[in-house]
Amino acid sequence: MRMKAAVGRVYHIAAFGWYAFVVRALVAKDGEELPPGIFVYGGPWKYLTFLNLLLQMFFFGLATVNDLQPGEKGENLLHRCKDLLFSVFAFPVGMFVVVLFWGIFAYDRELVYPASIDAFFPPWMNHSMHSFVLPILLGEILVQPHVYPKMKHGLAALGLVGLSYLSWVIWVYVSTGIWVYPLLGLFSHAGLVGLFLFNMSVVAMLYVLGDKLSSCVWGKLLKT
Repeated sequence: MRMKAAVGRVYHIAAFGWYAFVVRALVAKDGEELPPGIFVYGGPWKYLTFLNLLLQMFFFGLATVNDLQPGEKGENLLHRCKDLLFSVFAFPVGMFVVVLFWGIFAYDRELVYPASIDAFFPPWMNHSMHSFVLPILLGEILVQPHVYPKMKHGLAALGLVGLSYLSWVIWVYVSTGIWVYPLLGLFSHAGLVGLFLFNMSVVAMLYVLGDKLSSCVWGKLLKT
């Protein structure tokens, strides 16, 4: 058990340090001359990719602090908050960013990550935002068990977060006349509603996937 705890601590510290480094590198780009519209109104804060990086950094920071807390972790309020943050937000949102980005990129990269951006964001930065999130999340499942809330509560929280982000995207469009993602400009109002419902369905499935993976890895330990 001590060995597993030590591995968990090292993993959390390393993941937090990595995300802090990536976020700092992205924030530094805000002062550079970027392609038109990239950081107009809201800066990087309007992109789900950036918000997800902050979410991942916060989770692994919280996990690191929790690792340093004495006493029984399962009875620790901080531990329960960490479990909730990972199960309901960090895992499904992080996986969604990876799946959606590369799915659209494979179809037509100009809809999500125009080629003009390559000169400003090197390949390592693209993969740090859109690829490495996946193995880090899967590694977290292997390193430490996480107790999931009741499914209806978890999905309700995810739905609330999804509506909040959708409202922010619409606000940016109303304020600037430019969609955060060029893909959105191809849809009618009804199509946008359908796209949002589809995306929320994918996020919900990823939430269930996280629950199933955690149960497969940790089994009865999560039920004690």
